[in-house]
Amino acid sequence: MYLGIDIGSTSLKAAAFDARRGRLLAQTEQRLPLEVDETGKREQDPTALVQAICAAAGSLRHQVADRWNNVKGIGLAAQGGSTILVNRETGAPATPMFLWNDTRAFGHFHKIAAKFPPRWWRAFSLRDEPGMGLARAQWMREQWPKLFKNNPLCVGAGEHVYFALTGQWRQDACHALQSGCYDAVKNRITTRPMTHCGLPADFFAPLRQGHETHPLTVEAATLLQLPAGIPIAGPYNDHEAGYLSVLHASRLPLECSLGTAWVGNFVLPPAFKGGSPFQLCIPAPTGKGQQVIMPLMTGNVTLDWALSTFVHADQQTALGRADGIFSDAMLPSPGLVALPWLNRPNALRPAQTGCGAFFGVSPATTPADLFRAVITAMTFEFARVLDPVIKSGAVDSLVLCGGAAKNLHIRSLFAALFAPMPIHQVIETELMGTRGCLYAFDPQIARAHTAPVHCDGRVNAEELAAARALYLETFERLCGHVPAGKPYSLKATKRK
Repeated sequence: MYLGIDIGSTSLKAAAFDARRGRLLAQTEQRLPLEVDETGKREQDPTALVQAICAAAGSLRHQVADRWNNVKGIGLAAQGGSTILVNRETGAPATPMFLWNDTRAFGHFHKIAAKFPPRWWRAFSLRDEPGMGLARAQWMREQWPKLFKNNPLCVGAGEHVYFALTGQWRQDACHALQSGCYDAVKNRITTRPMTHCGLPADFFAPLRQGHETHPLTVEAATLLQLPAGIPIAGPYNDHEAGYLSVLHASRLPLECSLGTAWVGNFVLPPAFKGGSPFQLCIPAPTGKGQQVIMPLMTGNVTLDWALSTFVHADQQTALGRADGIFSDAMLPSPGLVALPWLNRPNALRPAQTGCGAFFGVSPATTPADLFRAVITAMTFEFARVLDPVIKSGAVDSLVLCGGAAKNLHIRSLFAALFAPMPIHQVIETELMGTRGCLYAFDPQIARAHTAPVHCDGRVNAEELAAARALYLETFERLCGHVPAGKPYSLKATKRK
């Protein structure tokens, strides 16, 4: 039996799988309390992570009974970009854990980014800006200068838990990119940004090498009521683990993660060269080439806003009523279009936050129509950014996962928009991370169950094409000058 643990932004998921066929034996979810306020604060208690793992282990142990003593390995995945200052010897946290979407260090981020042009950052990170971890380190040094006199280590959720289980510090490449210390060209930690920010060369944890494992310590084994020495794999970034779980879907799958942020996940074939100002490039899971994690400037934050604003304040009620809205019509009225960049600086007034917009509103426009416009725009935005990848032949299928992928109507929009590309959906999408992080032990167990998504004919092809053309025109006029809006660029490499 294998155990998979996936630490998200608001909950920790854990599951037990049969070692022979990968059959799900037990699963549990532990909520992670989050502190927020109007300043942009997004904090968690890092000690709660270990407590949640102990609680999850207790739940799984109760469900599998005598099989608990047969655990052969544990995999760990975690959301990237979080920040904690810890004692590098004991692992004891000296600060709360600041999540990836804590915005209080943005002032420092802009100062760091202004020190060097985009090409300086791109030369080693393959993206045009510094990692947010550098800015957060500057912000923490301003808040708690005394902590920096004790030579702390800066880690994230995955590293913190991995150390608690193994006594070893390791971070995944994607988290290192978000921290600002990863050389994506040479696949190693770089000290260049830390030197320019006045940070110690060993401020961040060492990099995980491939699918390496370390043994469960005696202390951690006692907490989990397991034998010491069980191999622990990870930490994997949640998007990395998710992609590991869908590798089997086709030869070159594009994982469409429709979660808090919408993300395209694919391995760039050797025959292609590509890039984006905001891509995250890490080693491919099979050891050849690079995996590209391409975040979009929209996601379920936008979807949730549309549900609560135009459908109903209660999310469950809104989800039920949204089905009726889509049953009436899949697309907004002709001429109505939305731009779904709610969390970005205003394209016309960059000092202001919010780049969401509607165009084509008339006295006849209804809240239901505005809702359809937002959801349709989100699918158009996915296509706008990743169409070069899809049309080039660099990928051969789409795999839909994440919370929004559970919605039949959103799946129908994707199927109509990308036809005739084969499209699959992940069944039990909430288990992708817990499966994918077990790839080091057995790629078969890491496989998430999928099912085909068919174009059901509910979307009129001509109306869809007209709506998409309007979206692209509106986007270009309002946001075409914004660097963050550039689609992924791709070209075939010349063969010698």
